[in-house]
Amino acid sequence: MADISSLPLPERVDVLVVGVGFGGLAALHRLRKDHPGLQTLAIERAEGAGGVWRENDYPGAACDVPTSLYSLSFAPNPDWAHTYGRRHEIHNYLRSVAADYDDQIRYNCALTAARWDGSAQEWVVDTTNGQIRTRFLVAAPGALSEPGLPEVPGAEDFTGTMFHSAKWDHTQDLRGRKVALVGTGASAIQIVPEIVDTVGHLTVFQRTPAWVVPRLDRNIGPMERAIYKRVPGVHRLVRKMVWAYREAYVLMMARNPKLLPIAKTLALAQLRVQVRDRSLRKRLTPDYTIGCKRMLLTNKWFPALQRDNATVTGAITRLTANGAVDDQGREHEVDTVVFATGFTPTEPPIARAVTGRDGRTLAETWQGSPRAYRGVEVHGFPNLFFLYGPNTNLGHSSIVLMLEPQAYYMSKTIAEVTRAGHSTFEVTQAAQDGYNADLDPELERTVWNSGGCSSWYLDSTGRNSVMWPKFTSDFRRQMASFEAADHRFDDAIPAVAETVETTVTDTDPERTLAQ
Repeated sequence: MADISSLPLPERVDVLVVGVGFGGLAALHRLRKDHPGLQTLAIERAEGAGGVWRENDYPGAACDVPTSLYSLSFAPNPDWAHTYGRRHEIHNYLRSVAADYDDQIRYNCALTAARWDGSAQEWVVDTTNGQIRTRFLVAAPGALSEPGLPEVPGAEDFTGTMFHSAKWDHTQDLRGRKVALVGTGASAIQIVPEIVDTVGHLTVFQRTPAWVVPRLDRNIGPMERAIYKRVPGVHRLVRKMVWAYREAYVLMMARNPKLLPIAKTLALAQLRVQVRDRSLRKRLTPDYTIGCKRMLLTNKWFPALQRDNATVTGAITRLTANGAVDDQGREHEVDTVVFATGFTPTEPPIARAVTGRDGRTLAETWQGSPRAYRGVEVHGFPNLFFLYGPNTNLGHSSIVLMLEPQAYYMSKTIAEVTRAGHSTFEVTQAAQDGYNADLDPELERTVWNSGGCSSWYLDSTGRNSVMWPKFTSDFRRQMASFEAADHRFDDAIPAVAETVETTVTDTDPERTLAQ
């Protein structure tokens, strides 16, 4: 296939997709299949496809969702070598899928700004390769794309090396070094076992211990893979079985948290078997309900923390020229600091770059608490689809099972709008508010909201604007239809957002005016 990456951008396309990870590829598939007559283009800021699996190349990077569920339905992969995919496996898979769409993708082309042009009824998108106009804008940046780098006092005085796990500095040889690893989340539990036997000393700064359960990983042998290739129905059956098993997690996490002690018993058993030292075991035992934060799957974390050259201490409070200070005031001599501190899914960078019809960006509209209609549409932003948007993340299964229904909904919406002779659509404020009013009570009863922890699921206002509290099958059914009554079209969409006056009563003193 011809390389088009060096060609100038077209002046205008019908659909512009931003990002070529799982979401962007799902969107490209639906558009090619359902709308072959539309001129579609995808732009990707990096030199290749892969999203989070391209960026996160730290030691031990792997997925905690079974590979049976971690492939797009239109591109099944019978060649997974493990039941839990390694980073390179997943990255290679995404690159192979993207290769089929190379004629529609421009790499090394980043979105820098996008604004709605009401007079022309289209998006004006600025990129590092020039400007392009599009009728429909599909934002698929991924939720785990912006590293969450904490502000640590004294960082400017530190004379050693610092980097985030998502931006791993491969020029640094850690052999013999005194390394501080900040964080005990999903990245940390993979990194520590990989580097602990190489570094001189490893100090793990733990703010909050995590609930850890066994990772039932195994190699998938050549014979099993051959069966999947030659009898695709078997592969599909395995996928359905794993999906059904994972769906059962919703019963514990969202529907009936009283079942969570089942998982807690398993986690405590592993902790007791692997950590004999009572003092250390106590420090590694969380005081919040299991499932409140993402349960971590590993068999290697606890053994790694007990190496002779490893120390587990409290949260980091500041850095000095040659060390890091914990919350007990103890200074630990270190020459390298690795921040395994996650991402900022409630404050995606693209939200600061996309401006709606009233002149406000998504970030300004959300004001720290992202809200959307079905996780995909936002009032005030016509003809925009936001894939992996608010309240579409999962705590139990594969995000692919959420992204494909979103791509399907995008395709169906374009079809319905076009069939009705419209050029512009926008979800109403009432429909968006109603959707979230139904969703928020569902979230309140989940362990993510009521489990007594502080997690990245909760935004700056304390609202859970990240998680989906139901089954993936519920989401798929929801996204199967387009409700015209929840939208306005063409001239019915005002040039600027309306201000709806709301009476503030004494019984509701904290209520704010609805925009």
